[in-house]
Amino acid sequence: MRFTPATSSDGVTERSFTLGEIPGVLWTPQDATGPRPLILIGHGGGQHKKAPGVVARARRFAAEGGFAAAAIDAPHHGERPKTEEFARITAGLRAGMAAGEDVSGHLATMHTFLAGQAVPEWRAVLTALRELDAVGDGPAGYWGMSMGCALGVPLVAAEPRIGAAVLGLLGADGLAENAAKVAVPVLFLLQWDDDRVPRDQGLALFDALASPGKTLHANPGGHGEIPEPETGSALRFFARHLT
Repeated sequence: MRFTPATSSDGVTERSFTLGEIPGVLWTPQDATGPRPLILIGHGGGQHKKAPGVVARARRFAAEGGFAAAAIDAPHHGERPKTEEFARITAGLRAGMAAGEDVSGHLATMHTFLAGQAVPEWRAVLTALRELDAVGDGPAGYWGMSMGCALGVPLVAAEPRIGAAVLGLLGADGLAENAAKVAVPVLFLLQWDDDRVPRDQGLALFDALASPGKTLHANPGGHGEIPEPETGSALRFFARHLT
């Protein structure tokens, strides 16, 4: 794992890193040492590891919760190269959207394709970050909405070191089998007026999660219009289950 020089402001230290070909960012409380919860943050489709929402959330987790937080560019996003196969999948998705079709099948195909690479990458990053003095071998959590949820459900299902997850803004298509393997506490966010994910599909994914300790927060508004107080809810959720 290679790091660029760290920068610190408002009590939070930020360091960019690469692990093999995986670019990422780590946020920790300034001068942090010793084990602490590590929150992995999955960005949405078309975004990247330093999207404004990712950075704001990570900094708040570090400053207010004392957590470490990390984000990586998902495959074919941000600084990552894009393959012809990914271009073909996204072209089909765009064509379906332009034609006004139900694109849930296209999305499931794309998410399954990305998850095949993203899940082992996240697991490798988790292993490497837990070796750092500023992170340690404490518990881990995951936060991801929309595409971040699509990659997070199979990750949480496969990774026993993740003890709690905040997921949402996605339906059950292509995820039900992995959702049935998620047994850790989950806070699930649903936008009641989501213009991309039908409400019944979002509720179906929540229902498919096997976790006995799952909670649903539904808020008015469209896709991506999660109200700011939900970041505080997520912080308290992780504090309850990871500390």
